[in-house]
Amino acid sequence: MPSLDRQDNVFVLDLGDGENRFHPDWVTAVSAALDEVEKAEGPRALVTAATGKFYSNGLDLDWLFAHADQYHDYVVSVHELFARMLSLPVVTVAALQGHTFAAGAMLSLAHDFRVMRSDRGYWCLPEADINIPFTPGMAALIQSRLAPQTAHEAMLTARRYGGTDAAATGIVDQAVGEDAVRSTAIEIAQAQVNKAGDTLGTIKTCMYAPALATLRDTTNPLG
Repeated sequence: MPSLDRQDNVFVLDLGDGENRFHPDWVTAVSAALDEVEKAEGPRALVTAATGKFYSNGLDLDWLFAHADQYHDYVVSVHELFARMLSLPVVTVAALQGHTFAAGAMLSLAHDFRVMRSDRGYWCLPEADINIPFTPGMAALIQSRLAPQTAHEAMLTARRYGGTDAAATGIVDQAVGEDAVRSTAIEIAQAQVNKAGDTLGTIKTCMYAPALATLRDTTNPLG
């Protein structure tokens, strides 16, 4: 399960050491960690990271297929997690040390910055290959954070981007060696800790107002 630590003014949220799929309990734990970061006072920033082969492999499809009657509420909770991260009133940095797929890739896009391992691991939106369409909220998030041509290619072709290609296309901000992923993310976050507060939250909310409104449409989240 996710765990929250603090290094000076930087909170580090480790998402786990497995596939870090979006099981409801996992979503609740991440949301609780965001509550703690948001309620803290003074200079601060947030890094999310993981341990092992995966940053996150996305939705927990096994749970979802076993609880099909809860699909609507599940999607609403995932959308709200994206919206929380996108509008969090602190600078956020995703440290992508491993595979970052589907909803995990979308979660990374909801951060302000991304650092990815250069030599191994893929960032991918596989929905076109696995026959699961993007929800309106997911599409709005992706298209608000990627250049149009990159969003088009990533969403339509399910291309797997290695770290170097992800940096070249603007999906991530930096591609670095394995040992430097988390430390580089923390350095980026530490440089921005004084930005935390209501003004930053307002800026993000205004910048991403259309995407946030779509993500927070609880009446018709599936389109």
